[in-house]
Amino acid sequence: MSLSPSPAAGTPGAALAQLPVRSALPALRDALDTTGAAVLCAPPGTGKTTLVPLELAGLTGEGPRRRVVVAEPRRIAARAAARRMAWLLGERVGDRVGFTVRGERRAGPRTAVEVVTTGVLLQRLQRDPELAGVDVVVLDECHERHLDADTCAAFLLDVRAALRPELRLLAASATTDAEGWARLLGGGEPAPVVAATGVSHPVEVVWAPPERPVAPPHGMRVDPALLAHVAAVVRRALREQAGDVLCFLPGVGEIARVAGQLAGVDAEVLQVHGRAPAEVQDAVLAGGGGASRSSEAESGGRARRIVLATSVAESSLTVPGVRVVVDSGLARVPRMDHARGLSALTTVRASRAAARQRAGRAGRQEPGVVYRCWAEGEDGRLPRFPDPEIKVADLTAFALQTACWGDPTASGLALLDAPPAGALAAAREVLTAIGAVDTAGRATERGVRMARLGLHPRLARALLDGATEVGVRRAAEVVALLSEEPPRSYGDDLAAAWRTARRGGDAYAARWRQEARRLAAAAGEPERGERRGPAAGGAASEDAVAGLLAALAFPERVARARGAGSYLMASGTGAELAGAGAGGRAGDGSRLRDAAWLAVAVADRPVAAASARVRLAAVIDEGTARAAAGALYSSGEEVRWADGEVVARQVTRLGAIELSAGALGAPDPGLLRDAVVEGLRREGLGLLRWTAGATAVRQRMAFLHRELGAPWPEVSDAALLERVEDWLGTELGRARRRADLARVDAGQALTRLLPWATGEAVRFEELAPERIEVPSGSRVRVDYGGEQPVLAVKLQELFGLRESPRVAGGRVPVLVHLLSPAGRPAAVTADLASFWRDGYRAVRAELRGRYPKHPWPEDPPP
Repeated sequence: MSLSPSPAAGTPGAALAQLPVRSALPALRDALDTTGAAVLCAPPGTGKTTLVPLELAGLTGEGPRRRVVVAEPRRIAARAAARRMAWLLGERVGDRVGFTVRGERRAGPRTAVEVVTTGVLLQRLQRDPELAGVDVVVLDECHERHLDADTCAAFLLDVRAALRPELRLLAASATTDAEGWARLLGGGEPAPVVAATGVSHPVEVVWAPPERPVAPPHGMRVDPALLAHVAAVVRRALREQAGDVLCFLPGVGEIARVAGQLAGVDAEVLQVHGRAPAEVQDAVLAGGGGASRSSEAESGGRARRIVLATSVAESSLTVPGVRVVVDSGLARVPRMDHARGLSALTTVRASRAAARQRAGRAGRQEPGVVYRCWAEGEDGRLPRFPDPEIKVADLTAFALQTACWGDPTASGLALLDAPPAGALAAAREVLTAIGAVDTAGRATERGVRMARLGLHPRLARALLDGATEVGVRRAAEVVALLSEEPPRSYGDDLAAAWRTARRGGDAYAARWRQEARRLAAAAGEPERGERRGPAAGGAASEDAVAGLLAALAFPERVARARGAGSYLMASGTGAELAGAGAGGRAGDGSRLRDAAWLAVAVADRPVAAASARVRLAAVIDEGTARAAAGALYSSGEEVRWADGEVVARQVTRLGAIELSAGALGAPDPGLLRDAVVEGLRREGLGLLRWTAGATAVRQRMAFLHRELGAPWPEVSDAALLERVEDWLGTELGRARRRADLARVDAGQALTRLLPWATGEAVRFEELAPERIEVPSGSRVRVDYGGEQPVLAVKLQELFGLRESPRVAGGRVPVLVHLLSPAGRPAAVTADLASFWRDGYRAVRAELRGRYPKHPWPEDPPP
């Protein structure tokens, strides 16, 4: 789409006439009038976000007047789209075209086209499911698969099916992969897909990988060597190409670093991301573009521009004048680490679809060039599309939305991808703990209020509960800090960051003040039965307030010190303070390092590290930790296997944090039994007494299971541990410690597994005899430890035995190891008859000289 005026377009009227999507409008109107739903596939720059809503609203002179809501995934895109459409009409934003994003609304009674974020649309649907007065909803950039957009689509389809079948729904996508959306919107019959062709200029691809290998991204970290390489490629592009340069980087930190490395270039460096000040965004999106800008730059009439941007510039924005794209190949996406209980943004390799979108930025107005900072051979290994957020992100907010919608399991919603059952269950656990849903998963009155605050449910809980303790204003200010992580220059101490934001004059501080005012107004209405004194929390220090609010938002992240900057969180995850770094991050001098307790507000998850890394936290005391994380408090008997022994204690815990412990004199027998079994499973069956006889019994049982199968039991370690109660039940009931296990006769216990019920157990000695009697009268032990039973016996003792012994009911011959009179191996055979016939003479010739006193008949007696 095009979001800024272009001199090449001339007047707004000329610009409207030139938008390529105009040719698809008749088919689109017909599809919406016929079925009420459609999918529009149109490349960026065709006008799908600007001309289509104006046409559907009847603001261009054609068709009936309708009210249209356009949902964008990002605030920056919503504002820019509204500005562009207003310009096309020759008006100011807020008249017939307006926008609403969190904390800002510019719309009035005459507004016919309103651009909103998907989050704002969700809030409206929860308050007014009928969307009274709205005729058409456009879900723009739906191919990006943001969670809010998928949820909006599901709710809107519910509304069309149950309340307002006349509501028109249009999914607009910049890709041609629209089959899934068509099936979703159409229900039984796929919705019509209308395609528009764009004016696409050729884009040359230049592969520009680093000369030396760089470390792959993990967590939030990006190898500085890669960022230095990206900056070098930008400088190269300035030398080799004309026009402005658009460089894609994963996040704000990387943009700032590359901007610093571009100091001194003969170009204006601008930064575009969701946190950028509005005036900076306007500067990037405003002004001319295309050939005229390039010509001016080449002739020295205007400084060239380098625009450093996150993924927001992939498909939601048009940056005029760009002829060159430099793609770092990275993106930042939300990920939920259920094992650690941490949700964070993670740096990943951008998909091939994203790479195509980025490259297309260079060919919007004339032929362009894209420099890709990876090798051509790596391109085919990139993922085809980005992962849908519903598959990988934290689902707590989604679960609350669906609960408020009346479908706690989301099973009745039309979704392109079903939410993972485990992630949804974990989300419901969080919502239950904070009182947002009941035990059946239905939204409570408190949960409905939380959903309407426009916050993550954890932060909503902190705002509502914190307001009663410390007052609405202070609670709103801290929660505003938690809702958008402060810049790293603010430090890792939440209370100190609060003070910095309060006196700060930067763009973050301005946004923080605006959000704090919004939250204070939203939380100003007390809950039913709630008491708020005029000076609630007025005496508490800022440090105490910040700590309480962080602990209320993230109770499982309250953490107690383990020494040397290391903490254990109530969730069981370790946490480490970050090392000293730029901007006053935590180091040896950090005030957090000396704290006995912390409330961890932000932590990331380095892939190879055993512990999480603390990025933002507040100092608290044990009382605050216990108050905020009361649901995690427990006290009781704890009997477990630890350090090779049964440990029985009376323990008080806050989640995984041990608050106090004392010896337990008479532990519960069932807990003791469980601890002993745990010890066996951890350390193995070697804890029992395995005599030579016990080992032999086990080997004989294993042999029969291998050769005959059922009913002879399997006696591998895994099988025995699985049936531990069947053969060790009596001994387990008496065992209280490791020494008791060491006295258990494992062989005797094992015989309980023999097939006594079928009567086959009495044949154990017959089928797998412990010893075999030989002609000399000796009873020789059979070794069942190998693949075949072995009888090791002196050769003279077998005179008179013509055939090899057989076991397992005659199915398996015994392997006979023939020994010399001194007990040394002389021959091995599984066929004695053959040995007497063919092998005995050679053995006799070799041994009779060494052992002349022993009989060596030429023909052994039968």
